[in-house]
Amino acid sequence: MPKEHLLALDQGTSSSRAIVFHRSGRIVASAQREFTQHFPQPGWVEHDAEEIWDTQLVVAREALAASGLSAADIAAIGITNQRETTVLWGRQSGKPVHRAIVWQDRRTEPVCARLRAQEGALDLVRADTGLLIDPYFSGTKLRWLLDAVPGAHQEAAGGYLAFGTIDSWLLWKLTGGRVHATDVSNASRTMLFDVRHNVWDHELLKLLHIPESVLPKVFPSAHVYGETDPALFGAPIPIAGVAGDQQSALFGQACFTPGLAKNTYGTGCFLLMHAGERFRPSAHGLVTTSAAQTSATPEFALEGSVFVAGAVVQWLRDGLKAISSSAEVQALAASVPDSGGVMVVPAFTGLGAPYWNADARGTITGLTRGSTVAHIARAAVESIAYQSAALLDAMQADAKAMGAPPLTELRVDGGASVNDDLMQFQADLLGVPVVRPQVVETTALGAAYLAGLATGVYAGRDELAALWQAERRFEPAMTRDEAAERMARWAHAVRQATAA
Repeated sequence: MPKEHLLALDQGTSSSRAIVFHRSGRIVASAQREFTQHFPQPGWVEHDAEEIWDTQLVVAREALAASGLSAADIAAIGITNQRETTVLWGRQSGKPVHRAIVWQDRRTEPVCARLRAQEGALDLVRADTGLLIDPYFSGTKLRWLLDAVPGAHQEAAGGYLAFGTIDSWLLWKLTGGRVHATDVSNASRTMLFDVRHNVWDHELLKLLHIPESVLPKVFPSAHVYGETDPALFGAPIPIAGVAGDQQSALFGQACFTPGLAKNTYGTGCFLLMHAGERFRPSAHGLVTTSAAQTSATPEFALEGSVFVAGAVVQWLRDGLKAISSSAEVQALAASVPDSGGVMVVPAFTGLGAPYWNADARGTITGLTRGSTVAHIARAAVESIAYQSAALLDAMQADAKAMGAPPLTELRVDGGASVNDDLMQFQADLLGVPVVRPQVVETTALGAAYLAGLATGVYAGRDELAALWQAERRFEPAMTRDEAAERMARWAHAVRQATAA
């Protein structure tokens, strides 16, 4: 009988998870473990790559055991991962030479500042990678490791070191050191990869003084990378899908064609829209990145990030003490019919796309004698929708220039997507339906889908699109004039938050 189960390894920023899916998309079993966050200096964030591997292996075994299945029952493994986090390890020892530098880490800002000041560098990065020059991406993190670790320059030049994002590290460990590879979606986040041609960019490698010998091979996201070491699970399992977490979620939401978009509501928001096969850098403060790909043909996505989304609820709980648990926020916000003119701009760490103002600070505007903590709570929750709507406006303008059709619906996932009032307000602001799927574990599901495509579990994307099912559809009920008026008030509040 054909195998009908897939194992997704979902390696995140704070925990490692594993989920066994039936080919229908149904979750059979899952397991999760948190791991240690290291903050050696202000602005520095590190992970122990060996601990990541240990926790990922443990939860994979636990999920398999809980499912009642054996390795022989699993058609393939798919990997999805926190993006940009950078690992450098010895090819012979298989040991990291330093802790992994996490995507949140800002230590390489001085390097980025020098690059931005270098004539032509910003344009080169933009034109070849679709990215900005920023510590967020992996290239300058790798440069820092080569500079900071004694002897790393010489070992890298001699071919003794291997670089990778977390997917590459897991591939290496799962295959017993036989496979050093990554997929296009993760490679596109390094600031070293020419996304138009799906090759490492020699000009950018030269710019950052990085030897090509440390780099992994790059394959499509749906590809048989190798097999697990038989000792790990009792029998070898093909590893056949790899994608960075946000591209994997876009795939798991069945956003396969231009104009389809998803928004993940977590601590922040990650909004991605499929942009087709035509590459063009964003003109509105977004990045153009590689989408998860099932062939050698490049596919692109527009991406923007909201820094503070669900984190504003944590602020209501921990900062204002307005609620004792995050679960209380929906009832408190719903206890008033509207925000009473109050606007909250949660620029606690500046504003991300499409504003890109690192100096912005959080504000509460529109307060009157009648304002209550419930009005502030409602305004705080609504700020998530306002930020996402502003981001989507910028994305639609970019998509139009790239030849993508206008948005007809927004597919949503993540923790805050369970808030019905927030999803309705989001639909009202956008003027298009907001659709929540039956399976909200879309990041892991995308990795499973990719692995299933590469191993014949699925015949093609049409079959996957047919599997996607809506749990609830929120239709816009607000007039477009009222929505425009509200967005104008939001824009005014943002200007106040960014005033010198």
